[in-house]
Parts: sequence; structure tokens; C-alpha cells
Amino acid sequence: MNLRYRNPNVIVEPDSRLLTATFELENRSREACRAGQLHLGWQLFDPETGIFISEGEWTPLDTDLEAGSAREQTLVLELPPVKGHYHVYISPLEPGGGWVYANGGQFLLVDTAVENRQAALLGHRATSLSGLNRHRRLRSVSKAFTYPWRTIAENLSLIRSMVGRDIAARYRGSMGDALWTVLNPLLLMLTYFFVFGIVLQARFGGDPSRSGFALYFLAGMLPWLPFSEAVGRAPIVVLEHANFVKKLVFPIEILPVNLTIAGLVTQAFALGVFAVFLLVSRGGVPLTAIWLPVLVIPQLLLTAGVSWFLAALGVYFRDLGQIIGYLLTLWFFLTPICYPETSLASLPAVAVGVLEGNPMFILVRGFRDCLLEGQAPAFGPLWKLWLASIIIFVLGHAWFYKLRKSFADVI
Repeated sequence: MNLRYRNPNVIVEPDSRLLTATFELENRSREACRAGQLHLGWQLFDPETGIFISEGEWTPLDTDLEAGSAREQTLVLELPPVKGHYHVYISPLEPGGGWVYANGGQFLLVDTAVENRQAALLGHRATSLSGLNRHRRLRSVSKAFTYPWRTIAENLSLIRSMVGRDIAARYRGSMGDALWTVLNPLLLMLTYFFVFGIVLQARFGGDPSRSGFALYFLAGMLPWLPFSEAVGRAPIVVLEHANFVKKLVFPIEILPVNLTIAGLVTQAFALGVFAVFLLVSRGGVPLTAIWLPVLVIPQLLLTAGVSWFLAALGVYFRDLGQIIGYLLTLWFFLTPICYPETSLASLPAVAVGVLEGNPMFILVRGFRDCLLEGQAPAFGPLWKLWLASIIIFVLGHAWFYKLRKSFADVI
């Protein structure tokens, strides 16, 4: 049955939860609707989940609705007293055939909210289930791109505070205190340098000296340190803050962001150490270092996206932290950080192509280009890195946002 709504009007009675909907119901079918054949009713749904809440009384149409004609209809309904956001579906129904909207027909959607036991009208429109689903998909896409940025912007001061406390708490009570923020990456770099540069005598073709190896190796470690630090801790970050999930109204989606920013702090100190090495060995930092932001930004997006994904998955899969530790080690050695890219020449071309698509491969090469080769990063791999990082950032947040509602049931 083809029924349409014309000139819908919905008003809210003052200081109440009563809604009055008035509209012209037009019969676009070729057959007449006889009195008593159709009823007019309404159903209440949760707009976020689409879950059915309740249903109102059915009111039979008391006059015939001839083909091509329209009749004005009025429906009065009362919303529940519980505070919340509600969708009201107003639709005809046939006692033996079900709701017209459920069979693909139109219905009047009324968007409402209740607060302090009073109703507020947010909007209304005539639509169908297919039209509503299209609207929801478009809204989901819009939310996917805007919510991550809005989350960070709205909680910027909280993120700054938690990152500061996290860094301070790591070394509280130790003799080095915050100095370990510099010593940790420095000692890690020196360990790898000793193993590969001195024991294994690894060298980079452009500069076969030990100092040259040190610079190329350290430049490759600069993007790897913050990424591995954040991703390595991501699977357990929600479990570590389980009290925030269970007892507090807290934006838990910022926890992986905190890890990303903490890693950026580590990178900043490591970059400072590297700049000192450049000053001592080469007499200064090249001007091409101004290209670093175009590498650091996608690095941060990539790190946050992967951290969101792993943080949500880690709530359900408790062994993920151990697995990620192994995968990070494998990832490190598949990236030419402690050995030159020319070492990959012995591999099949397909394997080399796969490895060169590794985001960390592109970052390592870009950092070396900016800081050691005196040239801008190659544009081809760079735009692919940006695109992949944005996609991972958006999808990672969407994954976390979708699963976070059930965290309290699992923890």
C-alpha cells in the first residue's frame, strides 16, 4: 500500500511529555482504504542502537481513504519519563498485514529527547526504512572522520595531564628520575649499535665508517621508537585503567592517544640526541629537516590508529600483548633500520615490493632523506603513507568506538 505524508507538523505540549502530530495521509494506491481496514499507531526506538522500546495504542481510521485522496490525521502520544534520546515511528498498520513501514512504506519519524521529565522536539520528517538506513550510513561515515578529531580536541587538557603523569610515574623513585626519558632511548640505540655496528660490522654503502653507520641507524630508529613504544603497550592499556571503564564516566578512547603522545615525547628527546650527534660529526643539521613534520604527522596517525585497534582487541584477547611483542620484533628486523636497503636485493622482487609497502620502511627512508641525504622525502611513497595512515586512523577509532560499550561486561 502506497501511503504518503503531506504537511506534517509536530508540537510539544508545554511542560509535558505529550507530542501532537498532525499530517495529511495521502493514498497513492489504486485501491481505496476502507474505514477500519487501517489503523494508525506509533513505536518507540533507541536512535543509537535501533532497539525497540515500546509501542502505543492503535487508532482505526474512521473514514474511507479513496485512491488519490488525502485525509488529515492527528495522533497524540506520551513519551516515557526516563531521560534519553528517542525516535518515534508513526505509521499506519493493517491488523493482518503488519506495519506499513516494515513492508517498505513511508512513516513519520519524530526525533525527540526527554530531560527533567519534559519532552523536546529535535526534528521530524517523512522517510522509509531504506531512507533511514542510507541516512545512518552517511552519518556513520561523517562520524568516523570527525569523532577522532573531536575526541582529541575536547580532551586535550586531560590528555596533556595524563601523559605528563604517565611519564613521571614510569621513573618515580629512581635516581635518574625524568632523565631516564633520555637515557632509555639512548641506551637502546647504543645496544643495537654495538651489536650491528661493532660486533657484526654492518655498514651503509654511502658512508662505510662507524660514525656513518651510527647516524643511519639512529635516523632509522627515530620513527620506530615512538611507534613500537605505543603499539607495544596498547593491548593492555584499557585493562590497566579498568577502574575508568567500570566506575567513571571517562573518555576511554583517549587512552591509546596518551600512548601515542607519550611516544612522541620519547621521539622528541631522541631527536635532540640525534641533533647533537649531527652537530659533532657533520657540523650542523641540514635545512631539509624542515620536511620532518610531513613524516611525523602520518606517523602519529598510524600509531594512534593501530593503538586504538589493539587496545580494543586486547580487552577480549588477553594474550595479545605477548603476541604483539613478538610481532614488533619481527617488524623491526623486516624494516631496514639496522642494515642498508641494498641488503634486500637478494630477495625476490615480489618480497621486496611487499617490504617497501611497509609504512615504517617509508618513514625510515624519509627520516634518512631529510636528516642525512639533504633531500625531501620521495613524493610517491609519501602520499601513499598519508593515505594509509588516515585510513588506519579512522578505522582504528571506529573499531574502538564500536567495541567500547561492551568493555565493562568483559573486564
